[in-house]
Amino acid sequence: LHKEKKIMPNKIIGFSKLSRVEKIDWLNKNILDDSHQVKLILDKYLNSNKDIQAIHDSFSENSISNFYLPYSVSPNFLINDKIYTVPLVTEESSVVAALSNAAKFWFDKGGFKTEVKSFTKKGQIHFSFDGDKNILEEFIKINEKEILKSTDIIAKNMKKRGGGISSIQLIDKTDELKNYFQLSVDFNTSDSMGANFINSCLESMSKKIKELSDEYFKKNNYGINIIMSILSNYTPDCIVESYAECDINDLVDIANIEPKEFAEKMKYAFDIAKIDISRAVTHNKGIMNGIDAILIATGNDFRAVEAGIHAYASSNSKYQSLSECSISGNKFRLSLKIPLSVGTVGGITDLHPLVKLSLQILDNPSSKDLMCIIASVGLAQNFAAVKSLITSGIQEGHMKMHLINLLIKNNASEEQIRKAKTYFLNKEINSSSVNQFLKLNK
Repeated sequence: LHKEKKIMPNKIIGFSKLSRVEKIDWLNKNILDDSHQVKLILDKYLNSNKDIQAIHDSFSENSISNFYLPYSVSPNFLINDKIYTVPLVTEESSVVAALSNAAKFWFDKGGFKTEVKSFTKKGQIHFSFDGDKNILEEFIKINEKEILKSTDIIAKNMKKRGGGISSIQLIDKTDELKNYFQLSVDFNTSDSMGANFINSCLESMSKKIKELSDEYFKKNNYGINIIMSILSNYTPDCIVESYAECDINDLVDIANIEPKEFAEKMKYAFDIAKIDISRAVTHNKGIMNGIDAILIATGNDFRAVEAGIHAYASSNSKYQSLSECSISGNKFRLSLKIPLSVGTVGGITDLHPLVKLSLQILDNPSSKDLMCIIASVGLAQNFAAVKSLITSGIQEGHMKMHLINLLIKNNASEEQIRKAKTYFLNKEINSSSVNQFLKLNK
């Protein structure tokens, strides 16, 4: 028998103005068949602290509860000769274990060395202009100070912290799109990610440009048509590099493989990711497993960072791996260079209790310090993933964690979990085998 076709709810006006209870009631009645369980589930994950819950509710429109992810820490990260314990938010079971093992492995070999190579973020005013380019260039040159002055009030506090606008440049894109120009603006946002600051400055500059241009071009019958003003999440001038290196002879006790063979297999695996896009995407996803986890824990925009990093991976007109492995004489080296736009002040870093805790755990880093930490976490995760691939295989670690998930799903007792860890050391792990084990070990 076919299920009766579900009638979709009518368009609702003013949903955001409903209370949380009213939103859930609407959801239950119109989407979830009045399931009493739904309200119980949603209430279960509400924060019992009303003040904190009010903060959480302010982060997003139409909030009806909280969505929980594991909050973990990974110790023993030695970065630029300073020891860190790294906070991580991720649901992927093997990430934290892999990072912890990698951090411990490199700790006695000098850890990770990092450097912020550049620290400039960009935004653009996108506009069309149907006149003489030379006259447009003259207009920008004559009015540059006035255009920049329009941001004085917005930039006052940022300038006190050593940030602000460092330069503006007119870019001609008319070869690619008719009448299209950009005013590209470089920013230093100090310890903030700076999205609101950059966008506010750009919008203020846009208004001033429009105001000045209407008068300036009147006699020539030209006109500037502002299309939009927005920061760019592509930050190739905000770069951090991390590396770890050791003698090949120090690559011992790795899955019963000789150090030289391990180093050569590792390099070959990295080289594959340089020339094959199918492997490069997965290689880089492994890097982002670590990077996203610390970005979320520190309240940073992981979506912006993801977009910028993957664009950077394609900057040579071909998508490639972000990291490199090299062997020089007896020296084994891993390195990672990525664009990172992150902040340690502003946004939810000033509001979310666990974000504040994360930054305290990291000893309240500057944004440049955090860039170095994040890049090192990405490289550590990369090392751990490729190490597994070329030795035991990726599934061994995954399935160990999957076993725990299956046991918990089937309400296994602590005693059953303890026995299962031993029983499944050398046995296949899947739903059927776990169910059979639990039946025999009631």
